[in-house]
Order: sequence, then C-alpha cells, then structure tokens
Amino acid sequence: MESEGRDHAQLVRALVEQVQSIGLASERIGHSFSARQQLHPTDLRALIHIFQADQRGQPLSPLGLARLLDLSPAAVTYAADRLVASGHVRREPDPCDRRKTLLRFAPHGREVAGKFFGPLGQAHAGALASFSPAELEIALRVLAAVLDALARFDESLSADQPESISSTETA
Repeated sequence: MESEGRDHAQLVRALVEQVQSIGLASERIGHSFSARQQLHPTDLRALIHIFQADQRGQPLSPLGLARLLDLSPAAVTYAADRLVASGHVRREPDPCDRRKTLLRFAPHGREVAGKFFGPLGQAHAGALASFSPAELEIALRVLAAVLDALARFDESLSADQPESISSTETA
C-alpha cells in the first residue's frame, strides 16, 4: 500500500477500511471455527474472553465474563455450561474465595484452538516478517489508538442507554 499522493484524511480512511476488513475477516474465521466446534456465537465470544484472560494470568469469573459480554449472569451460566460440556472450558474454585468459581481454558479447548488457529498465527508471522521492529512499534501504536477509539465509542453507546441490555439479553 503506497502512501504517496494521499493526504492525511485519505490515509485515515484507508486505515479505517483495512480495520473494517480485518474485523470482517476475523468474524468469518470465527464463524468457521464455531461451526466446526458446534459452538453458539455467544460461546465463541465467551471462549475468546476466557482464553485472553487466561493468557494474561487473570482468569475470569462468570460475573466478569457477563460484564464483558454484556449479558445477564444467567445467560453466561448457560454459555459456560455449554463450553464445559463441550470440553473447551473448565470451572475451578477461585483460590482467593473458594465460594466463587473461575472459568479457565481447558486442555481440549487449547488443542482444538491450536490446530485451527495455529496456521493463522504462522500466516500472521509470515506477513509481518519483513517489517522492522520500529515499523511494528508504529503499527502497534496505530492499532492501540484505533482500539481506544472503539472502546470510547462503545462506552458512549452504553452511557446513552437508559438501562443495560444485559438484564434482558440471553445467550
């Protein structure tokens, strides 16, 4: 993608279009994984949040997952039940409060996700191999700014709602 001859507004528009295309491609890939694993779309979103939380070393409680998904705790319980039954997730006691549970990515979930998404990770690595660390740092700054804008926009949408939809949403 050549930037010669394009002004700031044109470059911003081109970046926005690329981000939108990434979102759509990611959604298609997610649907493919869901179909192969016979997962409900809500279950896939939950699985991604559970995986990311595990990767950060901060496993999610069902209530934390409900907040991230903007769903009722009951709807998240159904989704978690389906993910546990399919072997993608396991429940374990919270070491800080044994009355509570945490949702963790299960070995079966890691295995099937690794088989499916491993080649995608390799494709990403190959696509980015020719970029210098300085270029990758700039790309990270751009993506972080876009994600921040998305988060702020999402928060403004939530603030505009008189009542959270999580009290009526089901999985």
